[in-house]
Amino acid sequence: MDSAAATRDTPLPTSTPAAAEHGEARIRRWARRGPLLPALVFMVVTTQLPMVVTVVVSMFNWNALYPNDIHFVGLDNFVQVFQTDALRGAVVTTIVMTGVVVAASLVLGLGLALLLHRRFWGRGVVRTMLIAPFLMVPIAAALLWKHVLLNPSYGLINGALGWLWSLFGSDSPPQPAWVSTYPMMSIEAALIWQWTPFMMLIILAGLQSLPPDTLEAAQVDGAGPFAVFRYITLPHLRRYLELGALLGSVYIVQNFDAVFTMTSGGLGTANLAYTVYRTFFQAQDYGLASAMGVLVVLASIVIATLALRTVSSLLKEA
Repeated sequence: MDSAAATRDTPLPTSTPAAAEHGEARIRRWARRGPLLPALVFMVVTTQLPMVVTVVVSMFNWNALYPNDIHFVGLDNFVQVFQTDALRGAVVTTIVMTGVVVAASLVLGLGLALLLHRRFWGRGVVRTMLIAPFLMVPIAAALLWKHVLLNPSYGLINGALGWLWSLFGSDSPPQPAWVSTYPMMSIEAALIWQWTPFMMLIILAGLQSLPPDTLEAAQVDGAGPFAVFRYITLPHLRRYLELGALLGSVYIVQNFDAVFTMTSGGLGTANLAYTVYRTFFQAQDYGLASAMGVLVVLASIVIATLALRTVSSLLKEA
């Protein structure tokens, strides 16, 4: 009896100040995140759900030409990508094209950034002109190189060669068909021309973040221009060079416009992106094309992850 009365007389527990504060903080967090939910849902619906469908389709033998022969094959499509000579060649072409374009763009971008870091009359105009190729639509840049610069009949490069040959009294200047004779080099030249300004901007930002006191101290100690570049400037630019290489690789791995416009994937220039297009729309092999698309996305994710880590380290240093 006494215990029952004591139980009735015991006051119910009330919320502590810490619990109330925790609830208010939770409400504030959701108030900040709430306006972002529609954008998050839209992003999931438009990007993640198609990716899930692509992964599922990549595990099926699904060819539109044989609608009655659709069945689950697991990872066989991925194995076929690396076992078929044409598909394996597309992987190698993608790696070679990406490596050459990124390396050449970095070297040229570094040289241009070092020049633009110096003060001279008209530097703003020169900087704008050098950035212009990166602002062009990719397919327009490819058409420019194919028809305006590399055309064997009326291209500017062959026209310049003819003018040089005429200076030496030759009546038969060389008129090479650049795209058909050097297809891979032609595509790489167009991509290098377009991506060098991007590398230049990143490296120029790194140069402008270099403390001037460090350079002045090195010059006072008797260090020459080459020693300053080797031991101070280049180590400082390492993070920016890595960032440019990683970001450039993300985009060039997925390059489609230049290959489609200049060679239509012929003459050994078909990379993975173009091979996905040809397999899906021409061969209508949805399963194999989806497997190749998944591989391209995985490669891009790996490169993008490294790029984000580089950006994070740069922000921490700042």
